[in-house]
Order: sequence, then C-alpha cells, then structure tokens
Amino acid sequence: RVDLPSFHGKEDVDAYLDWEMKVEQIFTCHQVGEERKVPLATLDFQGQAMYWWIALVRERRLHNDSPIAYWNDLRSAMRRRHIPSYYSRELMDKLQRLQQKNLSVEEYRQKMELYLMRAGIREEERLTIARFLSGLNFDIRDRVELLPYKDLDDLVQLCVRVEQQHLRENSFKKDKTQSSSYVKKDYKRGGQFSKYDSSKNFSKGQEKEKEKEKNKNANTSSSKSSEIKCFKCLGKGHIASQCPKKKS
Repeated sequence: RVDLPSFHGKEDVDAYLDWEMKVEQIFTCHQVGEERKVPLATLDFQGQAMYWWIALVRERRLHNDSPIAYWNDLRSAMRRRHIPSYYSRELMDKLQRLQQKNLSVEEYRQKMELYLMRAGIREEERLTIARFLSGLNFDIRDRVELLPYKDLDDLVQLCVRVEQQHLRENSFKKDKTQSSSYVKKDYKRGGQFSKYDSSKNFSKGQEKEKEKEKNKNANTSSSKSSEIKCFKCLGKGHIASQCPKKKS
C-alpha cells in the first residue's frame, strides 16, 4: 500500500508545492506506475480539494473532454488552481533581494536553495556562490572571502565556523561588560556607605566640639565671676550693687 499525505485545498502556495514534491518523492520511491498516480493522489483529497476534483471530473464529462489520467495533467490543473500568475515574478524578486540579516548561515542557505528550486532555476555553481556571498552579512563575508574554498558546501562550512567564532566573541564581550558593571555598582555602593559613615562621624565630632566649647564658656564665666571684687565689703564674686551685706 502507498500512503500519500492528504491535501485539503486551503493551503498556501508553499504548502501546495511541498505536498506536490512529497507526492512525487513517494511515487519515485515506490516506483508507482503512471496509471496509478492520479487515482492514488486524488484518493487523499479532502475538504475543498475533494469538492474541486469532483466538480472538475463532472465538468470534463459534460464537455466530452477526456478524463485526467496522467500525473502531469493533474499537476498542471492543480497548479493553475493554487498558484497565482504573479507567483513566479514575486519569487524572483524575493530571490534577488534575499539577504542573511538575522538568519543563521544555514537558514540563509536553505532559503536561497528553496527559492532557486521553486523558481526552477538551474545555474552554474560559481553563480550560486556569487549569489550566496552577495547576501551574506558583511562581518562574515569579509572573513571568508580571504579563505580558500572549493565549492558551495565548503564555503558554507567556512561561514558557519566564522559565525560560531563571532557568537563566542560576542558572548565573551557580554560577560565582560556585565562583570564590569557589577564592579561599578559595588564601588558606588561602597562609596555611598563611606560617605554616610564619614558624615555621621563628622556630625558626632561637631557635637563634641560644641560640648567642649560650652564647658569652656562655663568655666570662663565662672573664672571671670570669681575675679570680680565688691568695693563695699571687699568680697569677691559680686559687685557693689549685688552685695549681700547691703541688703542686710
């Protein structure tokens, strides 16, 4: 028994083309004869695809057209239904504008090869290499252009190695930046604490100085009062107007 992937007819262009490619792989693998391909493929139609196929069969009978008996005819009919006329032009535009940007090297290569396959382009490997290099990120392209390589696979492997080196370098720089930022934060915190302690000690010193000054003033005033002499009783520590003997 040959099991084919089901097709619902609602898929986008890429999904249909993937289904078509998978079906052809299975046909080749199982060496399916031409007379069995159409019945096997249409047997797994579901939903909109099944309704479309039944309507197409009835329409051809109504117009006395011969039934679709070959895979190439079925594939052509399905492409007319699922692939818009502008698809090839749009695909070529995507291929010409393709750049690596945020893609990994391997993802970029796979997308380029997919566009080439979808567009049916078969070109010399040197042209594909030039196309691949033109879309690479500058930091990778500038490195690999100086290195020897023999084919596209060899070039891609070199690009992957350079990409991994850049990732390690960026990771090291990031770790170094984070560690230096932690040191700066700790330094700032330590500086704040030392400022707080010094200001606290300074205020304590000011209080002690004020206390000393107060005691000094008190001692000075007491010593000054002891030097005062009364002219009436000739006693010390008060003046004549405050003489206690005068009151008595």
